[in-house]
Amino acid sequence: MSGVYMKLWAGRFQKEIDKKTNDFNSSITFDSRMAQEDIAGSMAHAAMLAKQGIISKEDGERIREGLAGIAGDLAAGTLEIDPEAEDIHTFVEGELTARIGDAGKRLHTGRSRNDQVALDIRLYLRGAVQPIREQLHDLIRVLCDKAEAHAHTIMPGYTHLQRAQPITFGHHLMAYAEMFLRDISRLDDAVKRMNVSPLGSSALAGTTYPLDRETVAHTLEMDGITHNSLDGVSDRDFCVELAAALSLMMVHLSRFSEEIILWCSWEFKFIELDDAFSTGSSIMPQKKNPDIAELVRGKSGRVFGDLMTLLTMLKGLPLAYNKDMQEDKEAVFDALDTVHMCLTAFVPMIDTMKVLPDNMRRAAAGGFINATDCADYLVGKGLPFRDAYKATGTLVALCIDKGLTLETLPLADYQEVCPLFAEDVFDAIRLERCAAMRRVPGGPAPENVLAEVERVRRLLG
Repeated sequence: MSGVYMKLWAGRFQKEIDKKTNDFNSSITFDSRMAQEDIAGSMAHAAMLAKQGIISKEDGERIREGLAGIAGDLAAGTLEIDPEAEDIHTFVEGELTARIGDAGKRLHTGRSRNDQVALDIRLYLRGAVQPIREQLHDLIRVLCDKAEAHAHTIMPGYTHLQRAQPITFGHHLMAYAEMFLRDISRLDDAVKRMNVSPLGSSALAGTTYPLDRETVAHTLEMDGITHNSLDGVSDRDFCVELAAALSLMMVHLSRFSEEIILWCSWEFKFIELDDAFSTGSSIMPQKKNPDIAELVRGKSGRVFGDLMTLLTMLKGLPLAYNKDMQEDKEAVFDALDTVHMCLTAFVPMIDTMKVLPDNMRRAAAGGFINATDCADYLVGKGLPFRDAYKATGTLVALCIDKGLTLETLPLADYQEVCPLFAEDVFDAIRLERCAAMRRVPGGPAPENVLAEVERVRRLLG
């Protein structure tokens, strides 16, 4: 069917809507991606109407067959969505009526576009979350593989972007694995709350037809129904919650991107990105730019903006449905698309990056990051921690004055500051030992990193 679509609200109005106003009002350009969900909801609704005797079994069967044909044709590409339709609901119902006649006009019995769209977007988002969830799984698996390979690779840990204490690169990577595990958990929670059916709320006050809402929910593999018709059509918390989860995910990706950008700079040179995930300069032939990481970092702001759009759109709305809520889809769809696009590039970028352990080790050796371990050594000899801290600070100042490190400072200088120092101090402050001794649960000891890798792999299944 193509051409003129009857407005689903025709009857009250005596003249056609202005063309420009119609274009402004239309949502078909973005809600068309919910076509299959709209059809699935309509098929479940039609089956229920027939089961309840609200429409005849024959009409119910014709409706379901017609909808199945539309779904198949859309999937095969033999039917195109007409942009002249006001929205996806208008298109599907118009196409159905063109195919099966008056039976198609009975589909909307006991239903409004308000509860229909509320159902469609829940069904669509439920499905759209899964590819992102799978991408996070892939990213975490890559991090586990890299962490396992670098469980013993010494690098400086930072606070305030200043070298602080020795850790391993594997430990650092698994910190991001923890963040992305929480992101998966948040996605799962968001799906849990969105997976209830509002169908039967109708426009705002339910309907006088004896609908079986629970059967529709069960058919659509939803966990239950909404329990207030006003809330059923006006709730978009699940859109906000999903956008918030995606925003926090982008925070994590952006933080990781920032470190990637730092690490592949000449000032750090801890890693090198594969050529497939870098670009050059049009004028400087030596450049190899981390553009993918920079774009991910930049696109985080776009997702944050989508979240703010949803919050602002909802904050002043009285119950129940208002046209403002049409703005929900573009924002949450954009957030989903952006995150999916970022992960598509980010996962293989991390998988193919080359780690430069020698550069990490040199950076760790030059930052006095074993100073805490030096103080702990004195505590082990019986000196109070505050006195040990002061003695070690004196040693660091001495090293800076002499251009040495704690590893290269002569024992005589140690003993001049504190006579408790002995030859074994050099083993105590060896960077590998400093990391290996941090066996406290959650610490960077290689054995902890390997155990954490196995734990996370088990969680992923």
